[in-house]
Amino acid sequence: MPRKLVIVESPAKARKIQGYLGDDYEVEASVGHIRDLPQPSELPADMKKGPYGKFAVDVDHGFDPYYEVYADKKKKVAELKRALKDADELYLATDEDREGEAIAWHLLEALKPKVPVKRMVFHEITREAIQRALQNTRDLDEHLVDAQETRRILDRLYGYEVSPVLWRKIAQGLSAGRVQSVATRLVVERERERMAFVPAEYWDVTGTFEHADASAPDAGKAFGARLVQLGDARVASGRDFDDRGQLKPAAARDGVAHLDETTARAVVTGLADAAFAVRSLETKPYTRRPAAPFTTSTLQQEASRKLRMSSRQAMRTAQSLYENGYITYMRTDSPSLSAEATTAARRQAAELYGPEFVPEKPRVYAAKNQGAQEAHEAIRPAGDSFRTPAQVKRELSDDQFKLYELVWKRTVASQMADAKGSTASVRLGATLSAAAGDVAGRDAVFAASGTVITFRGFLAAYEESSDVDRYAEDAPVVGAKGGDETRLPQMSEGDALRADDLTADGHSTSAPPRYTEASLVKALEELGIGRPSTYASTISTIQDRGYVLSRGQALVPSWLAFAVVRLLEEHFDRLVDYDFTARMEADLDEIAAGRRDRVAWLTEFYFGDAAKGEDAEGLRDLVANLGDIDARGINSVPIGEGIQLRVGRYGPYVEDLSVPVKEGENPPRASVPDDVAPDELTVAKARELLAAGADDGKVLGTDPVSGHEIIAKAGRYGPYVTEVLDLPPIDTSLSAAAQKKAKAAQPKPRTASLLKTQSLDTITIDDALRLLSLPRVVGTDPESGEEITAQNGRYGPYLKKGTDSRSLPDEESMFTVTLDEALELYKQPKRGRGQRAATPPLRELGDDPNSGKPIVVKDGRFGAYVTDGETNRTLPRDVTPESITPEQAIELLAEKRAQGPAKKRTTARKPAAAKKTPAKKTAAKK
Repeated sequence: MPRKLVIVESPAKARKIQGYLGDDYEVEASVGHIRDLPQPSELPADMKKGPYGKFAVDVDHGFDPYYEVYADKKKKVAELKRALKDADELYLATDEDREGEAIAWHLLEALKPKVPVKRMVFHEITREAIQRALQNTRDLDEHLVDAQETRRILDRLYGYEVSPVLWRKIAQGLSAGRVQSVATRLVVERERERMAFVPAEYWDVTGTFEHADASAPDAGKAFGARLVQLGDARVASGRDFDDRGQLKPAAARDGVAHLDETTARAVVTGLADAAFAVRSLETKPYTRRPAAPFTTSTLQQEASRKLRMSSRQAMRTAQSLYENGYITYMRTDSPSLSAEATTAARRQAAELYGPEFVPEKPRVYAAKNQGAQEAHEAIRPAGDSFRTPAQVKRELSDDQFKLYELVWKRTVASQMADAKGSTASVRLGATLSAAAGDVAGRDAVFAASGTVITFRGFLAAYEESSDVDRYAEDAPVVGAKGGDETRLPQMSEGDALRADDLTADGHSTSAPPRYTEASLVKALEELGIGRPSTYASTISTIQDRGYVLSRGQALVPSWLAFAVVRLLEEHFDRLVDYDFTARMEADLDEIAAGRRDRVAWLTEFYFGDAAKGEDAEGLRDLVANLGDIDARGINSVPIGEGIQLRVGRYGPYVEDLSVPVKEGENPPRASVPDDVAPDELTVAKARELLAAGADDGKVLGTDPVSGHEIIAKAGRYGPYVTEVLDLPPIDTSLSAAAQKKAKAAQPKPRTASLLKTQSLDTITIDDALRLLSLPRVVGTDPESGEEITAQNGRYGPYLKKGTDSRSLPDEESMFTVTLDEALELYKQPKRGRGQRAATPPLRELGDDPNSGKPIVVKDGRFGAYVTDGETNRTLPRDVTPESITPEQAIELLAEKRAQGPAKKRTTARKPAAAKKTPAKKTAAKK
């Protein structure tokens, strides 16, 4: 019976689609990409010295790439080839974006089908969408393949040319990338702004007001207002100051009044018994429109703000929702909705909120970016009719439900009516009495505003959140109880008001806020750098590389990032220029649209264009003509007063160059802890670290046995105790190597880390001697004759007998465990390091369809993992034991099985997989 083979990327997607297609179709998963550019070291021996030897790309002959099937995907490719032998048609149903198109092309190249091939695309996994996709297949989009291949080659050239410079001048293992380096620069530049920031001090006056006439309408209803004008001058707020603590030129030119404490308190005094009156009252209509449906970028931003999800976690959760048929494809630049989706959203809004909440005409949203690509519709609930969150709650994990609810609310709200209301603004004032001193007789004007929502419209379903406003507290007016919706009492011009609780408050301007994942994604998109579909992986990369650390939701750059960015700015300035990077992105969009030739573009990028002069120098010559790079200068950051920070081999440290030292000696130095952010490393903090580093330790006493002095001090890896040995000086006339050898031969002092319950402030000589007594001999095993010792280690307290060890339950046990107790521990089965006892599974997730065995989540040495007893898979960083679904667990185990057993690297290598065929375009045709 004829069968049709359908290939998708993931096992979850394959299972879902198989249920819609029936027995005439076999749906298989490639489990992502099947091949890529190999590392040059992994090339066949005969190619390592040829044109592919440096990049696995022949840059001299059309930037021809050499591809190899991943070692862990060879088994999968063989399975797909066997399935293809029994098929009479092949459907390539990978995602409808550049990556998906490239996966389809690589499958075509690797499988070399002899049956008709059709490209099947859809952006949601529902029965209707899959049936429509079967009826509307197309050819492979060669331009999309070109665009993805160009990006891959570009990233290989960029990384392999620039990263080695970082290795030589900063540290091994660092990486540079087209988007990641620019993203890192954004975070570093923001921290530089914070480091240079000088706060400005200013004061203001606020008060609470109400009608003086007890019979007036709304009498007794109080509202808050802030002083906005003193005499003829506007009162300065935080927005009027620059980041150097000075009034901005425009504010200074306008004669803005900068209130100090004396003046602000004088104003309060001068208004103590003043008669306030309404000076003006203005009411304006208020209209607010709903936000557009989600794109990849806005979904990541809102998931970060509302759900506290990382970009990676949001995209992983969205992927699972898409693959299981709950939402449409989650990688898209477009906010538009199909006609069916628009109808579904309008119908559901009318059913749930009433017909008056739906506008007369459907709302149409268009992409701001002319080069918008990937999928061509916004992220929305799947299907021609939407399931409400309540209808799917029992089917989803907690994270999945929260994200689905967010997508559903945003989609429905996007087709609802505007929110309507009115905003009233009032200005009121009084004249300062003689008690105000120097400002007596001046007019003091306060302002307030209030907004009343008369028709909630889309707000009944959803309200978009926003990033922290740096000047939030500097709003010129305040409501009585704060909040966005505050109604002012009824007033008329000239009405008398009574002031209560007039208060003078001091403020300091705040430094520019650090980026969060949400605001960094927004900044990258606004600058046109990268594509929203890659932002999650970009942010993960700069975190994994140690360039950016998370403090709550804030992204804090490491000192390593400072060194990397400085080197790139000084020697590869064009590559980290925001406009240049955005132009590259636009050029790649042109290639995707078929309007630019990829070979010509890569040639200009790598070799340059002599016709354009020096500004068009290619990457090859840029690296070749670097000249001398001052590694010490690159890795140094001046702090002030002769103190500088240096990025060293073992981490950042400060050194005081103002202290005179003998020739050949180092200046005073101290390590900088990871929890000290760059903008917190002031001169005072640096001196504090230097003082702690120079501390020779707290003398605890003398060991009565050895006679050695015992001290306690802080070290790079925490507090510890040690003994001071009286060692003979090393002969300085010896060579450096001989001195090093002589030093290594000297006896080493006993050293022990403090226990978790101890501190430098409370440690005593008895505590120290007890610690230095470790390892403690517990006794001898009567059966083997081996000595058993109790000691402290990297993973906690444990017993040791030869090469056999057992964990102890707590630190005190090192000093109290008896031989009988130790022998009893050794009778028990050995458990993994850190395990105290066999523990029940964290969760049970049902049976695995492949092995038929129960899947459980367990806690292991390297964190939680999922297993069916045969295959183990550590949970990804953004998946928790509580949030993982059975479908995710099944997919994780399937991916692990597809990789096959880990193979040891051997010297001899088999011949590589076939080189990419030059006739790519022919192969792509159906």
